[in-house]
Amino acid sequence: MPPLKILICGGGLAGNALAFWLTQQNHSVTVLERFPSLRLNGLQIDLRGHGVEAMKRMGLSAAFAAHAVPEQGLAFVNSAGKRKAWFPANTSGKGTQGFTTEHEIMRGDFCRVMVDAVGDRVKYVFGKTVRSFEQEERGVRVQYSDGGSGEFDIFVGADGQWSHTRAMMLGPGIPDPVTFLGLYIAYFTVPLQQGQGEEMKGEAYIATGKRVMFTRRHRADTIQVYLMSPILSGGMEGVKKGDVEGEKRAFKRDFSGAGWKADQLMKWMEASEDFYCERLSTVDCASWCDGRVVLLGDAGYCPSAATGMGTTSAIVGAYVLAGEIGKYCSGAGGSKEAVPAALKAYDERFRPFMDQVKEGINPETGYWTKIPTSQWGIAVLNFLLGLAAFLRLDAFAKLVSHEDVKGWSLPEYEGMDMRS
Repeated sequence: MPPLKILICGGGLAGNALAFWLTQQNHSVTVLERFPSLRLNGLQIDLRGHGVEAMKRMGLSAAFAAHAVPEQGLAFVNSAGKRKAWFPANTSGKGTQGFTTEHEIMRGDFCRVMVDAVGDRVKYVFGKTVRSFEQEERGVRVQYSDGGSGEFDIFVGADGQWSHTRAMMLGPGIPDPVTFLGLYIAYFTVPLQQGQGEEMKGEAYIATGKRVMFTRRHRADTIQVYLMSPILSGGMEGVKKGDVEGEKRAFKRDFSGAGWKADQLMKWMEASEDFYCERLSTVDCASWCDGRVVLLGDAGYCPSAATGMGTTSAIVGAYVLAGEIGKYCSGAGGSKEAVPAALKAYDERFRPFMDQVKEGINPETGYWTKIPTSQWGIAVLNFLLGLAAFLRLDAFAKLVSHEDVKGWSLPEYEGMDMRS
């Protein structure tokens, strides 16, 4: 069968993972990215459970390890900076990972690893996106934002949580299936030289009002900063997504005087050039495909950072989607007419995985809703965290991580294990 022409809208982790697998099947792949170049920004991510195995089947273990962040673990501290609990990374290769996994990497580094692996087998187009599409009898005709057009056998929306592809696929009048979980998270980096004897670790402080400050070092000259808050004072009301100065003002109002390093972090935040505010949300589509159009990663099933499984879901989802396309549409017995069946099979095969990953994630029951608001409550929580650490119970991972997906195995597809 001749190769399929496949358009992937979105050059992030999910899109690049899918492009990797589809080129292994000798399909003609175009990745469309609305930014003027490959986006290599973003903070620290990790792989867990089936995501690790999927990465290994890509044959990228050595390249991944060469860029891995050697984080040693997570410390909880009090307002004076005194360590109250320490959860080291699980480096045994066995069991559930803690907050820090064996497979930590910067988002941009993982993107680059995958792009380097496909080389010139993928056509990357930057600075434009898809304005509209029409499904025809045997393909999809897309209209680009620059006025051009193209025809493809499959159109993949891997354009993130606020996916334009998803909105077009669902059609006018259909509510966007995004659920805000009630938490805002700010991310930025700070140039700060590592002190003598300083560990490569995460450090978290819980303040009153369900506010959390968190720093982690991934390089000797830079740290990452995370601020998490429900903004109980209503400081985000009226601030539009992407209004960086407005978002910074809201976080400054909420965190100034909160203790620990809050005031210093606010100064760094004001000067930061890579600040990003996430409105923690999930995406729950009743169907991830319609004919020859399909959603991948956060565009179809964003589990949010609350699960610790966003990157894993994207990588495993790309593997399953490519596997089903190969199963139905590649080789001597494949057929272009089988594309809709392949996309539906991906939905059916992968949905049980995502259902477990997102189980219990909603605005009422997320772990952040259980964080105490008072000084006394925080002192009790820090004591319990210290006790759990002493007993070697990774309570934080049990609360946050959803990697233990039961009754679901990573499928095996012909030709999709690149390990030598």
